Amino acid sequence: MTPESDDRPPGTPAANPYARTLVNDGFTVVEAAGEIDLATAGFLGEHLDAATSAAGPEVLVDLRRVEFFDCSGLRALCRAESRARERGGRLRVVADGPRLHRLLRASGLWLRFPPLSEIPEFPRER
Repeated sequence: MTPESDDRPPGTPAANPYARTLVNDGFTVVEAAGEIDLATAGFLGEHLDAATSAAGPEVLVDLRRVEFFDCSGLRALCRAESRARERGGRLRVVADGPRLHRLLRASGLWLRFPPLSEIPEFPRER
Protein backbone atom coordinates (compact mmCIF):
# COMPACT_ATOMS: atom_id res chain seq x y z
CA MET A 1 0.00 0.00 0.00
CA THR A 2 1.59 3.28 -1.03
CA PRO A 3 0.76 6.62 0.59
CA GLU A 4 -1.25 8.88 -1.69
CA SER A 5 -1.41 12.03 0.40
CA ASP A 6 -1.72 14.38 -2.58
CA ASP A 7 -4.70 12.54 -4.10
CA ARG A 8 -6.87 12.16 -1.02
CA PRO A 9 -10.12 14.07 -0.57
CA PRO A 10 -10.16 16.87 2.04
CA GLY A 11 -10.61 15.57 5.57
CA THR A 12 -9.29 12.12 4.71
CA PRO A 13 -6.36 10.88 6.81
CA ALA A 14 -3.07 10.16 5.11
CA ALA A 15 -2.54 6.58 4.00
CA ASN A 16 -0.48 4.47 6.35
CA PRO A 17 0.82 0.88 6.13
CA TYR A 18 -2.48 -0.43 7.55
CA ALA A 19 -5.21 1.67 5.92
CA ARG A 20 -6.04 4.10 3.18
CA THR A 21 -9.26 5.74 2.05
CA LEU A 22 -10.61 6.06 -1.48
CA VAL A 23 -13.76 7.96 -2.41
CA ASN A 24 -15.57 6.86 -5.55
CA ASP A 25 -19.07 7.29 -6.98
CA GLY A 26 -20.61 8.53 -3.73
CA PHE A 27 -19.20 5.80 -1.50
CA THR A 28 -16.04 5.53 0.55
CA VAL A 29 -13.74 2.52 0.53
CA VAL A 30 -11.40 2.05 3.46
CA GLU A 31 -8.78 -0.50 2.45
CA ALA A 32 -7.00 -2.30 5.28
CA ALA A 33 -3.82 -4.34 4.94
CA GLY A 34 -1.36 -6.29 7.03
CA GLU A 35 -1.96 -7.16 10.66
CA ILE A 36 -4.79 -5.34 12.42
CA ASP A 37 -4.32 -5.82 16.15
CA LEU A 38 -4.09 -3.77 19.35
CA ALA A 39 -1.01 -1.94 18.07
CA THR A 40 -2.40 -1.09 14.62
CA ALA A 41 -6.21 -0.88 14.95
CA GLY A 42 -5.93 2.85 15.67
CA PHE A 43 -4.54 3.45 12.19
CA LEU A 44 -7.59 1.73 10.70
CA GLY A 45 -9.85 3.49 13.20
CA GLU A 46 -8.77 6.98 12.12
CA HIS A 47 -9.78 6.16 8.52
CA LEU A 48 -13.09 4.66 9.67
CA ASP A 49 -13.80 7.70 11.86
CA ALA A 50 -13.23 10.06 8.93
CA ALA A 51 -15.31 7.89 6.58
CA THR A 52 -18.28 7.83 8.97
CA SER A 53 -18.18 11.50 9.98
CA ALA A 54 -20.44 12.78 7.17
CA ALA A 55 -24.22 12.52 7.04
CA GLY A 56 -25.47 9.34 5.36
CA PRO A 57 -22.09 7.70 4.84
CA GLU A 58 -21.87 4.69 2.53
CA VAL A 59 -18.70 2.92 3.60
CA LEU A 60 -17.08 -0.29 2.40
CA VAL A 61 -14.24 -1.71 4.49
CA ASP A 62 -12.03 -3.84 2.25
CA LEU A 63 -10.31 -6.48 4.36
CA ARG A 64 -9.08 -8.69 1.51
CA ARG A 65 -5.43 -7.70 2.06
CA VAL A 66 -5.50 -8.26 5.82
CA GLU A 67 -3.24 -11.05 7.07
CA PHE A 68 -4.35 -10.98 10.72
CA PHE A 69 -7.38 -9.39 12.38
CA ASP A 70 -8.25 -9.58 16.07
CA CYS A 71 -10.82 -8.18 18.49
CA SER A 72 -9.21 -4.72 18.32
CA GLY A 73 -10.09 -4.60 14.62
CA LEU A 74 -13.59 -5.89 15.37
CA ARG A 75 -14.04 -3.12 17.95
CA ALA A 76 -13.04 -0.50 15.33
CA LEU A 77 -15.54 -1.99 12.84
CA CYS A 78 -18.37 -2.05 15.39
CA ARG A 79 -17.72 1.53 16.43
CA ALA A 80 -17.63 2.73 12.83
CA GLU A 81 -20.76 0.78 11.87
CA SER A 82 -22.66 2.32 14.79
CA ARG A 83 -21.51 5.82 13.77
CA ALA A 84 -22.56 5.23 10.17
CA ARG A 85 -26.00 4.00 11.25
CA GLU A 86 -26.46 6.97 13.62
CA ARG A 87 -25.82 9.29 10.68
CA GLY A 88 -28.28 7.50 8.38
CA GLY A 89 -25.69 5.52 6.44
CA ARG A 90 -24.23 2.05 6.47
CA LEU A 91 -20.93 0.25 6.68
CA ARG A 92 -20.28 -3.03 4.92
CA VAL A 93 -17.30 -5.37 4.93
CA VAL A 94 -15.55 -6.90 1.93
CA ALA A 95 -13.74 -10.10 2.94
CA ASP A 96 -13.10 -13.21 0.89
CA GLY A 97 -10.82 -15.12 3.27
CA PRO A 98 -11.95 -18.04 5.40
CA ARG A 99 -10.08 -16.74 8.48
CA LEU A 100 -12.10 -13.53 8.57
CA HIS A 101 -15.30 -15.44 7.90
CA ARG A 102 -14.53 -17.72 10.87
CA LEU A 103 -13.74 -14.72 13.07
CA LEU A 104 -17.03 -13.01 12.19
CA ARG A 105 -18.97 -16.21 12.91
CA ALA A 106 -17.13 -17.00 16.15
CA SER A 107 -17.60 -13.45 17.44
CA GLY A 108 -21.31 -13.44 16.64
CA LEU A 109 -20.87 -10.58 14.17
CA TRP A 110 -21.66 -12.46 10.96
CA LEU A 111 -25.20 -11.04 10.77
CA ARG A 112 -23.99 -7.52 11.55
CA PHE A 113 -21.23 -7.73 8.92
CA PRO A 114 -22.25 -10.29 6.28
CA PRO A 115 -19.14 -10.07 4.12
CA LEU A 116 -19.22 -9.22 0.45
CA SER A 117 -16.67 -11.12 -1.64
CA GLU A 118 -15.80 -8.08 -3.76
CA ILE A 119 -16.51 -4.39 -4.04
CA PRO A 120 -19.86 -4.08 -5.84
CA GLU A 121 -20.37 -2.03 -8.96
CA PHE A 122 -22.42 1.04 -8.14
CA PRO A 123 -24.43 2.77 -10.84
CA ARG A 124 -23.01 6.14 -11.75
CA GLU A 125 -25.30 9.12 -11.19
CA ARG A 126 -25.93 11.26 -14.23
